[in-house]
Amino acid sequence: MIIVKEAKFVTSALKLDGCPPPDITEIAFLGRSNVGKSSLINALLDKKLAKSSSTPGKTQLINFFSAIWEEKTENTKRCFPLFFIDLPGFGYAKVSKQTKKEWEANIWEFLTRRISLKLFVHLIDSRHTKLEIDLYVENILKKSLRGDQNILKVYTKFDKLSKNDQNKLYGANALVVSNNDKIINKKYGGRDKIRENILKAAFGIDILRRDNE
Repeated sequence: MIIVKEAKFVTSALKLDGCPPPDITEIAFLGRSNVGKSSLINALLDKKLAKSSSTPGKTQLINFFSAIWEEKTENTKRCFPLFFIDLPGFGYAKVSKQTKKEWEANIWEFLTRRISLKLFVHLIDSRHTKLEIDLYVENILKKSLRGDQNILKVYTKFDKLSKNDQNKLYGANALVVSNNDKIINKKYGGRDKIRENILKAAFGIDILRRDNE
């Protein structure tokens, strides 16, 4: 089990040189505007810290949230300090071309040069899993990935799907999330499952294997 011991907003930055010191393992959340980044961060941190909105492009800065997760098994208890990073969404924001160009440059610099970034959580709308923009982002992340980094794909808005389409994602072993976790088979997603996968991908910890020993 993973418990949130502490969670708070730290700061916002426009670009890399305004970010906090890179001395804590960082998890970056990427996705199209209105895909549910802020909502997922709030769910994972058990607090409404990230601003969520139905208006695309609401997040315009690199937002840092600190957290301490406690991972408990039958025989062990360990704490993990983390930075969760809410990045501007790509796709829909109603801004000028010049502003968009500056955003992209700042975000790209952050993603490729931030040494404490260990995991990219790529959120994808489960109703639209093969959009060109998501495939493009996945491709550039893979090309720039360092040996100490991982990518975790999470399919959002699972509750919006038909039962048939939900089962298709289950069949693909996709990691899913919804505003209503009760409808999700815990083997395939929900808040607790995503927390486990984040620790596994960021720290190399196989919580499920160890719990079953």
